[in-house]
Amino acid sequence: MANVKSAEKRNRQNIKRRVRNNAARAKVKTVSQKALDAIRANAKGATDVIREATSVLAKAAARGTIPKGRMARKISRIMKAQNKAARSEE
Repeated sequence: MANVKSAEKRNRQNIKRRVRNNAARAKVKTVSQKALDAIRANAKGATDVIREATSVLAKAAARGTIPKGRMARKISRIMKAQNKAARSEE
């Protein structure tokens, strides 16, 4: 337990941030998986799902929830999978 008022406030802020960041990270994982599943299933709305995934990833990185390198890597892998699926259709 914190004994100083400023430390108590810091603990409250850390709890709020942890909850917010965990929710954002969970959303990143969910949309990334949905995008890859849509690509694998050859779904018609895959481009919309991919657009949403890239948006969620970019917002999480902009807020500092995830590192920018991780965002870039995940987006790159999603786009690589989409391009591979598009080539195999032809």
